[in-house]
Amino acid sequence: MRMSIGCALLAMTLLASGGAAAQTAAGSKAAPALATVELVQLSATVERGKQLVPLGPGTELREGDRLNTGAQSRLLLKLADGSYLSMGEKGSLFFDRMQVHDGVFDASLFVAEGAFRFTAGIIGKFTGKRELSVAVNNVATSVRGTDFWGRSSPESDIVCVIEGKVEVTPPGEQPFALDEPLTYYMLEGKVSRPVARASVEQFTQWAAQTAEQEGRGIASRGGRWQITVASPKKFGEAFGIYDALRRAGHAAEIVPAKAGEERVYGVRLANFQTEKDAKAVVDALKGNAQFAKFQYKVGM
Repeated sequence: MRMSIGCALLAMTLLASGGAAAQTAAGSKAAPALATVELVQLSATVERGKQLVPLGPGTELREGDRLNTGAQSRLLLKLADGSYLSMGEKGSLFFDRMQVHDGVFDASLFVAEGAFRFTAGIIGKFTGKRELSVAVNNVATSVRGTDFWGRSSPESDIVCVIEGKVEVTPPGEQPFALDEPLTYYMLEGKVSRPVARASVEQFTQWAAQTAEQEGRGIASRGGRWQITVASPKKFGEAFGIYDALRRAGHAAEIVPAKAGEERVYGVRLANFQTEKDAKAVVDALKGNAQFAKFQYKVGM
């Protein structure tokens, strides 16, 4: 009986450690995933119904997902039309609508908090058209093949065009176009500020809020470095560590192994770009009282 219970628990955990992939596979039959995680710095999660799943490279996303990033985090997504969307720390973004119909990639995003950047890519294999709108909290934005940055904070909502054109609609006002590089609109509280042009220095500061930071905990596709958090002999202990890490937004997994004649259960974080990235995550975990007591090993 002990063996059967242990095997059942192990199967449940292995399914859970691939939770995002399993959900994606199941979800793909009903609603094809139209966005994929390319890169995660430190921690990020997706709320899907009543489930909260940590994001890792390769996780597929779909309509109805809400993405959240942690402190000092970054997240890079690739959308089905070849465009890219990046998020800065402490951000919250909701895929209100995201689908392909009649050859049109139709997406509506809501940015509740934090900085983001949208970069239109080469459509490539996607031969249709793009219809994208982004609500930066109270400010609606329609996109026409462009590169633009935005941020929602308690103080203000900002939209800044980098290249191309966006149509901005402040609350209670008529829409207007931002079509010159580095021009931006700001809603400060409930006050609509006149369109202005950002200096190069100002925009550089804004852009840094969504750009990944080398050596600060980046996990991406093809990353070869990993962290072994613990290798306990008791499955229950491994599951507790695994569960705590995932609740904190880290895509932990359990990897059964043998230590001599004994079975151990390695709790692992993987896909880091460099050794420095992996060590940065170790430092962050050690700075958290919940995870400071564990031993960490970095390697390939």
